[in-house]
Amino acid sequence: MDSLTQIILGAAVGEAVLGKKVGNKAMLYGAIAGTIPDLDILSSYFTDTVTAMEIHRGFTHSIIFSVVFAPIFGWLVSRYETYKDVKGWSWLFFWGFITHPILDAHTTWGTHLFWPLDYPIAFKTIFVIDPLYTLPFLVFLLLAAFQKRDAPKRRFYNNMGLIISSSYLLLSFGLKAMASSQFKKELKEQQIEYTLFETKPAPFNTILWAANVDTKDHYLIGYYSFFDKNPIRFDAYPKNQELLGDLIHNENVQRMIHISKGWYSITKKEDQLFYNDLRFGLLSLQPHAQNFAFQYEIKTDALGEVTFTETVKDRDDAKQLLKDLWERMKGN
Repeated sequence: MDSLTQIILGAAVGEAVLGKKVGNKAMLYGAIAGTIPDLDILSSYFTDTVTAMEIHRGFTHSIIFSVVFAPIFGWLVSRYETYKDVKGWSWLFFWGFITHPILDAHTTWGTHLFWPLDYPIAFKTIFVIDPLYTLPFLVFLLLAAFQKRDAPKRRFYNNMGLIISSSYLLLSFGLKAMASSQFKKELKEQQIEYTLFETKPAPFNTILWAANVDTKDHYLIGYYSFFDKNPIRFDAYPKNQELLGDLIHNENVQRMIHISKGWYSITKKEDQLFYNDLRFGLLSLQPHAQNFAFQYEIKTDALGEVTFTETVKDRDDAKQLLKDLWERMKGN
């Protein structure tokens, strides 16, 4: 999830663990704990794109990290804070660390909770930024923060934030199941043969859902809103994976394919190849758009080394996407 949401979750968890004993400091350290796992993004400044993608949501988002580093941070904080209970601080950091990847597991990217095992978890039930999850959570957290640490209302407000946000996460599983059922029904009625399909929420909501459908030569992308009255339209995108040629055997290319779980297509523009990660869709709802949210230029140097460089996103595309999302959410 986005940084603000993880800070809010960490602060609420910190309050639940030590709020009665240290007051707003519990929220502060909880927010810090909720931020630390995402420091793995700093790897992008020191390594190549493929390696940075492998590192992100890896070790720092694992159970092992939470178990090993929670007591270390707990001990460090207890050295200079007036509250000296190492166990209490350790529990605060453990729950701040572990709830971060658990929340991330609900997104499309997912997380390697069981690192070093190569078993990523991605429920794909909530978009990385969802106001319906974050804003109510933030309101209750702020209400709690302005209460005295031993006031009953403080714990009530904090618990309400945790309960409402968690309930929304549970609801998203049901919404995903309903959307998946509708996609399967439409695929059957339109007599579309496919080998695999996946559903995920469209940006910023759980009313509009997207589906990637794997067919023989194309990927199909369709959208379904719970307010739809007409059949789902599926737009075809050629895989073009043969354009890779011998590059398909390159180690970095294979690593990228593994990262994207095989959901990728290749486009060619002026003799330049681009790798499109289909898991995150497009920055447009227009038919046959080509501005994929995660697109990488494939470069080969004189020594045959293959690198990937993410293409720059157009802000105008993002603005148009917001308008299109709002219209499409209201139904077709």
